[in-house]
Amino acid sequence: MAQLPKRVARDSLQRLAAFNRKIAETDPALAQESLDVTADLTGTRSAPDPDGIFLKESIILRRNRPVLDVRDNAAVLEFASDTESDVWKARLAAAAGALDPAIRAVGRINLHNAPLSWVGTGWLVAEDIVVTNRHVAQEFAQAGGDGFTFTQLGGRPIRAEVDFLSEFDNPDTRVFRLTQVLHITPAPGPDIAFFRVERAAGDHRLAEPIPLAETAVQTHNAAVIGYPAFDSRIPDFTLMEDIFGARYNHKRLAPGAVTFLEDSRLYHDCTTLGGNSGSAVIDLDSGQALGLHYSGAFMRTNYAVRCDVVAEALRQVTTGRRPARPQLAPQAPRPEASRTSVTTTIPLTITVTLGDPALAIDVQTRPMAPFVQSDDDLLDLTEAPAECYRDRSGFRPDFIGSGGLLCPLPQLIDETNLLRFEFDGQEETVLKYQHFSVAMNEPRRMCLWSAVNIDGTEPKAARRVGWKYDGRIDKRFQIMKECYGNPPKFSRGHMTRRNDPGWGPVAEARVGNEDSMHVTNATPQMQSFNAPIWLELEDHALQNAIDDDMRICVYTGPVLKDDDPVFYGVQVPVAFWKIIAFVHERTGHLSATGYRMDQTANLPRQDEFVFGAFQSSHTNEAAQVSIRSIESETGLHFGGLAEIDPLGQQESLGTGPVKVPLLTGTQIRWF
Repeated sequence: MAQLPKRVARDSLQRLAAFNRKIAETDPALAQESLDVTADLTGTRSAPDPDGIFLKESIILRRNRPVLDVRDNAAVLEFASDTESDVWKARLAAAAGALDPAIRAVGRINLHNAPLSWVGTGWLVAEDIVVTNRHVAQEFAQAGGDGFTFTQLGGRPIRAEVDFLSEFDNPDTRVFRLTQVLHITPAPGPDIAFFRVERAAGDHRLAEPIPLAETAVQTHNAAVIGYPAFDSRIPDFTLMEDIFGARYNHKRLAPGAVTFLEDSRLYHDCTTLGGNSGSAVIDLDSGQALGLHYSGAFMRTNYAVRCDVVAEALRQVTTGRRPARPQLAPQAPRPEASRTSVTTTIPLTITVTLGDPALAIDVQTRPMAPFVQSDDDLLDLTEAPAECYRDRSGFRPDFIGSGGLLCPLPQLIDETNLLRFEFDGQEETVLKYQHFSVAMNEPRRMCLWSAVNIDGTEPKAARRVGWKYDGRIDKRFQIMKECYGNPPKFSRGHMTRRNDPGWGPVAEARVGNEDSMHVTNATPQMQSFNAPIWLELEDHALQNAIDDDMRICVYTGPVLKDDDPVFYGVQVPVAFWKIIAFVHERTGHLSATGYRMDQTANLPRQDEFVFGAFQSSHTNEAAQVSIRSIESETGLHFGGLAEIDPLGQQESLGTGPVKVPLLTGTQIRWF
């Protein structure tokens, strides 16, 4: 292993150790192997040092979650001498009969007449159909007319093919051309795309498709098959190089576990990188696909679309019920008969209008929502007159509890940069919308904080509209474009989620939904910055709120620092915070908790931008933190909420700062 630089951050080491502990807690056989590593290294140094601890933990990780070569359509069960795992060698040898057919059905998607030579992984899900991710497909295909088509570059379509080999030390290929774009599920639906593939190429014939399991299951006996690519965004660069042997772009097998299930996706901890998008998550016991890998955070967790969601989408496509091309720009309302909806309630109800019912996909699952949504085509560019906002009551501090428990609006200690504006003859600092309020930072021209009241008993869905200006403040204080656009530019990240103010009577809910699309409620966030738990915090709070009330208050905003980096003329925040308050059903008392998210690792590197100059001790993970730490970092004050925060109470005992990394809602400490 390459020697670890002395400057390795403590949080990287802690994250590695925590990841290993989590595996050991759920897999006793691997835990025993980890003890062997600890015993081997005990006594080799006079005192613990960061490099020595990192060495031990990295060896444990490479045993727990190895990445193996594939050769001649079989996993090569060869490990480095210090990381050989008898446990995984036995499990994979026993699974060979089920695993090898699946390996043959996974390929690398290569492109011709395109800037990129290859873009991800795909696999045979039916006799002549390859499945991959939407975000992979969008590199070479798009919606066109009534269906989908290959993207044109220079007057010629991009040609896509799948090589079902592309193995290390194997010059052979098994290349089959993708002949038709069958379907690309529009966002915010599951990250799925289907392509027709030619059945024969010369003397080669397609492998048998990978059967989809009837339902996803949690298991310690799983593996991801795909094509990991070098990823410069990984903060733990040395560890990445050691795990992957500094060898990328070819077929690899990474065993691991399916750790958590949700309605439309599963979590797994197999080792992956960017090129694994579209990989198959395989059950080693049956050889069936449990999911379609689409995203992840290195050494934290990964996400896959569940097999039953993929199966339902495939059924819709193969029976001719593809969704029509999604309408991205605001349109005149269609006749009601020509529209259909996908609806799910958990406890929020989200309805997505998809077009002609004869062509609509009606997968009854919870839509997967990325941290930010790519909505750069959804621009209104209009500005409603200031008088249109006179009926907006904004955020109510007394919204929670029968006694009107107080959740005050945030107060800025130093109001020098607070945007002030005149409305109805009065100087104001708060923009009131339907069920939520926003304050702006004047020199930064973006949201300082957004606070929303959510009633989980009365959610209503509404058609998405375009981003628009607020007529109460000058356009020069609002960022509509500039840093926003297709990658490598940023997405407009909602502070108050679009659906959260959409409750109450239908007309009132529609206004709340549409108000959330003001650019005053957005900040720049990287489109690759995905952390599903961040967008689900409100849902987890609603699930814990008193059943007959289900009311919560949510505060969200960026951490605005003087040394934040500048992109496209805009100073971009590196981190974001959130505070949630509600009456907990178990205690009957007001609960308030704080959270932080960092996008440092996802920010692009530019010549004029010295990346190391602003790196913080935080990484791009969601974590529960104390409200006092948010107050300290932002200069905001949240009244008495910090006094009832469980992490704040722990810190008051002299424990120092407390940070709880979050992968699922079950890890949240409510009291």
